Amino acid sequence: MPGPFDPELEKLPQVLPIFPLSGALLLPGGRLPLNIFEPRYLAMISDSLAAPRMIGMVQPKQQGPDQGAAPIYGTGCAGRLTSFSEAEDGRYLIVVSGLIRFRVAEELPMKNGYRRIRPDYGSFADDLTVELEESLAPPFDRSRLVNALRGYFAAQGLEGDFDSIDEAADSALVTSLAMACPFAPQEKQALLEAISLAERAETITTIMEMASLGEGASGARH
Repeated sequence: MPGPFDPELEKLPQVLPIFPLSGALLLPGGRLPLNIFEPRYLAMISDSLAAPRMIGMVQPKQQGPDQGAAPIYGTGCAGRLTSFSEAEDGRYLIVVSGLIRFRVAEELPMKNGYRRIRPDYGSFADDLTVELEESLAPPFDRSRLVNALRGYFAAQGLEGDFDSIDEAADSALVTSLAMACPFAPQEKQALLEAISLAERAETITTIMEMASLGEGASGARH
């Protein structure tokens, strides 16, 4: 559910600066910390802080030395800058809170070195009422998800606080796993485009089960 400072659907920006970053997933309701140091993205954040303090996170379709110039996937997530600080070495340390997904309707001319798009939010209006929608959604197999997570962590050499995982609400658990686990970029994109919480949970479970068997594309690649 939107916070008190989040804009309503009809007040969302019609021009959105984008940050192409491979393997970085932002979902509605999630929080993504970012360390900003490239001049073009320093300019983007400076401009965004004026108004409406929103940027779009998208994934490039290919790896390379300049991800910011690569072709991008057609679906991303708009987030609001909810935390901002300046480092003494000239970096910005920010937190972007996911608000609503979008489709890229059109890419616009760059501004101050960063890319901009015209977003189409129409297919994802329900993201703004995510808590209500998920309270009405069919449940997913949480025990299977947690078992898959245990196997995935063991295979990846990761450790997890399973007491906290057991206490987390369904939405918080699925969102956190989707954003934090070192899945491959194409897997992250599939999670972004999942229509429902149950579909996203099923996708995560399948990815982790395959990775535990050595069959998936997952790995610590970003």
